[in-house]
Amino acid sequence: MQYSLALMLSALAGLSQAGKIPLKHNPMSIQDYRSQKAVLESRAQSWALGESVPVKDYMNTQYFIEVELGSNNQTFTLVPDTGSSNLWVYSSSCYNVACLRHQRFNSKKSTTYEKDGEDFVIEYGSGGVSGIVGKDIATIGDISAPMSFGEISKVDGPTFLVSQMDGIIGLAYDTISVDKLPTFMDEAQVSEKSFAFYLKDKSEESYMTIPGIDEEAGLTKVATHNVIEKTYWNVNLTSASGAQGAVDTTGYKAAIDSGTSLIVGPNTIIAPLIEGIPVEEQGVLDCAIIDTLPDITFTFDETVYTLTPNDYVLKETILKQTQCILGVMGADLPEEFNYVIVGDVFMRKYPTLFSLDDNTVTFFSQ
Repeated sequence: MQYSLALMLSALAGLSQAGKIPLKHNPMSIQDYRSQKAVLESRAQSWALGESVPVKDYMNTQYFIEVELGSNNQTFTLVPDTGSSNLWVYSSSCYNVACLRHQRFNSKKSTTYEKDGEDFVIEYGSGGVSGIVGKDIATIGDISAPMSFGEISKVDGPTFLVSQMDGIIGLAYDTISVDKLPTFMDEAQVSEKSFAFYLKDKSEESYMTIPGIDEEAGLTKVATHNVIEKTYWNVNLTSASGAQGAVDTTGYKAAIDSGTSLIVGPNTIIAPLIEGIPVEEQGVLDCAIIDTLPDITFTFDETVYTLTPNDYVLKETILKQTQCILGVMGADLPEEFNYVIVGDVFMRKYPTLFSLDDNTVTFFSQ
């Protein structure tokens, strides 16, 4: 097999503790906020009719990692996404404007590449990507895996044109993988099937680790939660509260999602949490009042997690002008949508360890 040498090297790498894998931070804009809200609400009717509803728009993704593909280490800026399960990149055979503005994978330059040829299609809230399945070695930091991935030759939707990402590397369960393709963590040559995120407002301070946690980060464990549905990394959302008191979350799950920048959910859950916060329709609020805003809490199992206004309000400075955006967003979604998407707003406060070995999510404090 062409993979043998690469697998041998990656297995040796997996015997030692993986180093820090840098994460690039991309501040969220008001336009990004509007985009995500529009996608969620426009797809609500499709969900009610029994169709699949993507819960994110990758335009506003805030964190990226570099992933290498092939024997010649072609490098791509990808979203490390615990809310999806597939790896895809743009193909050199794609001449769409979105493809031409990003790095493209050239299979002819990799001696470890194997053609599969099966169709590969993923639909998102504001468009989709399609192409064929290819096989090669993917590497994150010192960890490698033989992967079947999407080589994208067709792109539909404005999201992909403006986004900084060259593709996505999914870190959710293989149960939601397109064509049931194995995930990176399924195939990774590591003895411990786990990874962790440490998200900051600055790129130089943001990183992830595979496997395990950074023992030198000085973190304190808050709690470990069992995954109650192995699709996304879903944990039990026991309750939530805001300025108006507790909100009934019976039957809801919290999907811990590194590929979504906000905390997003149905208005039946989110609206009471943010009631009284003077926010405009586009999510903008007066930066001068941040310190007067209430705390918001989410309870997973029996553990209460508190977000202060400085945690859940995003600040963006352009040309020395700072704008503040509410990082908790509700949308008019059907009752059948029983998830609250807990994204980077939460994970910045609580560094997060995801373990496939025992199907748990563990949060830490800094």
